[in-house]
Amino acid sequence: MSGGVDSAVAAARAAEAGHDVTGIHLALSRNPKSYRSGARGCCTIEDSNDARRAADVIGIPFYVWDMSEEFHQGVVEDFLAEYAAGRTPNPCLRCNEKIKFAAVLDRALALGFDAVVTGHYAQLRTGADGTIELHRAVDAGKDQSYVLGVLTQDQLAHSLFPLGDTTKPEIRAEADRRGLLVADKPDSHDICFIADGDTQGWLGEKLGEAAPNRGGEIVDHATGDVLGTHAGSWGYTIGQRKGLRIGHPAPDGRPRYVLDIEPVSGTVTVGPREALRIDRLTGVRPRWCGSVPDRLEGTVQLRAHGAEHRMVLQSGADDRVEIALLDPAEGIAPGQAAVVYDGTRVVGSATIATTGRVGADA
Repeated sequence: MSGGVDSAVAAARAAEAGHDVTGIHLALSRNPKSYRSGARGCCTIEDSNDARRAADVIGIPFYVWDMSEEFHQGVVEDFLAEYAAGRTPNPCLRCNEKIKFAAVLDRALALGFDAVVTGHYAQLRTGADGTIELHRAVDAGKDQSYVLGVLTQDQLAHSLFPLGDTTKPEIRAEADRRGLLVADKPDSHDICFIADGDTQGWLGEKLGEAAPNRGGEIVDHATGDVLGTHAGSWGYTIGQRKGLRIGHPAPDGRPRYVLDIEPVSGTVTVGPREALRIDRLTGVRPRWCGSVPDRLEGTVQLRAHGAEHRMVLQSGADDRVEIALLDPAEGIAPGQAAVVYDGTRVVGSATIATTGRVGADA
């Protein structure tokens, strides 16, 4: 129970369905103020109090579990290492993989519980072969199957997502009917461990001596001309347009975007928007929700709230997957997740290692 409306209603529905429910709030920092403050729907002292009050209304036991060490190692340190390497990670996927459906689920099973229930917007169905399938939620605008694409068949078999068949407005109305004070609480959107939302400033402070560079050049992708300098390549992401601080406008007056980041030299390459378009990618460390596909014609989602792209996937050697995009995508960075779908069913996910630009040699 994060302290938000979704997990509160999920707990209430699970209890109403006859399950023996215990509410758990995760303490992700031994000093919560080191992450962020205020009631934001995840991770703060105020959120813990909101979760406790919701548990009291529902009439279930409530505990706080200290997951600060696991969270720091599995999510925060991973986030820092990925940015230092010039990649753009998604900490919510890593939290689901390493914390909520690994550390928490392992502890829950060891204590005799059967499953972890969360307020994620996704649906579980039983396939024709008896396997548990993960599907998109009814509310397309709130669908969170993307961040659950890291779950394995065993983890899905010990998970419950009671909200997947309901829209967010209906959930808020239900919370109000149940007397849950979080009914109108705003959703949390920011990275939970960055207090003020200033990712670049936070990275600069936390990386310290681990920073891959202390500055470098910003160069034009076509001419190689130096357009400016920066204080650290980790402050940039592929597809970024604002905040480049380039003193030389493009000859045609069009905006420039970050196309590539080289962490060793610190070189940041920029160019026109069309140079961001990719039509293929290689994924590593695949996580499959069920059986491993040799080849699949389906769709892939490359951002948490991004569009689906038609694609053809081929499983390769060395635990890699090759994805050909039939619908090119823009601004996709190594480190992001490629979550693969067959219709509404989540097949699995992989971490993007490399991308190929439209028109470039394969």
